[in-house]
Amino acid sequence: MKAVAFSAFDHSPELIDIDAPTAAEGEIRVRIEAASVNGFDLAVANGYLNGMMEHRFPVVLGKDFAGTVDQVGSGVDGYEIGDRVFGVVTKDFLGDGSFAEFVTVPAAIGVAKLPDSITFSDAAGLGLAGTAAVDSFDAAQVETGTTVLIAGATGGVGNQALQLALRAGADVVVTAHSAEEIEAVKALGATQIVDYTGDVIAQVRALHADGVDVVLHFAGDPATLASATKKGGRFVSTLAQSAEQLGDVDDVQFTSIFAAPTTQTLDRLAKNQAEGHTAVSIQRAYSLAEAPAAFADFAGGTLGKLIITI
Repeated sequence: MKAVAFSAFDHSPELIDIDAPTAAEGEIRVRIEAASVNGFDLAVANGYLNGMMEHRFPVVLGKDFAGTVDQVGSGVDGYEIGDRVFGVVTKDFLGDGSFAEFVTVPAAIGVAKLPDSITFSDAAGLGLAGTAAVDSFDAAQVETGTTVLIAGATGGVGNQALQLALRAGADVVVTAHSAEEIEAVKALGATQIVDYTGDVIAQVRALHADGVDVVLHFAGDPATLASATKKGGRFVSTLAQSAEQLGDVDDVQFTSIFAAPTTQTLDRLAKNQAEGHTAVSIQRAYSLAEAPAAFADFAGGTLGKLIITI
């Protein structure tokens, strides 16, 4: 099969031919139709996880996937050849990825069935970003009337979190700067927008003098953004690992999010998408051979998801 992979830590990812994987016990093999780029992929490609996770070379990049089941391993119930599925490659090593024609994944986690009404491209943008958004939203305890600042609303995670918060009836402030970014968040329903290149805290306090109940932190300096939180508020981050990173703030509940793409969560994402409660914003689609170019574009900032079509 064709795959985008790198064969050593000092090598750049490239399109190569490798043997297609075979579904082991407890696994299904998916014929990939689409995948999407995440920050995790760039971290792996740049060698940042060297020494942190086992690498089995050649390391095929890609976490998010959508496609059809074409092989079912022994001991698997609930999936059949031809089923439409999507999810996140969830293994304790790096090597099997979704920027390829096929990938094997555990049937117990990181995969769910895909309703016919959802395209493979949209589904490919749901897995990791959607899971991070849902997990953050749940941890933040957002409900009607909750004041929320979303830092990083223009990215894949922020897009989903913005829609979830608005649907819950929250009073939402988002960060954006360029005309394109402002247009993108407005299209998702944002009405209170602050410029992240300026004094974000002053702008937030001008809208909410006492600060906000919740900061959803997907971009920016946590120590700066934490001061937008009112006393007794909540700071939920996919980037910061400890409360110490918030600096000298009092009485703020900190939660660090590590996205867990359970089948239950993926089913919830698919239901939200199918029923129109949320939508995936796709900035651009690339062929498998163009994946390295997609990495470069992702590093420059995105307005939604970058999709790889196979």
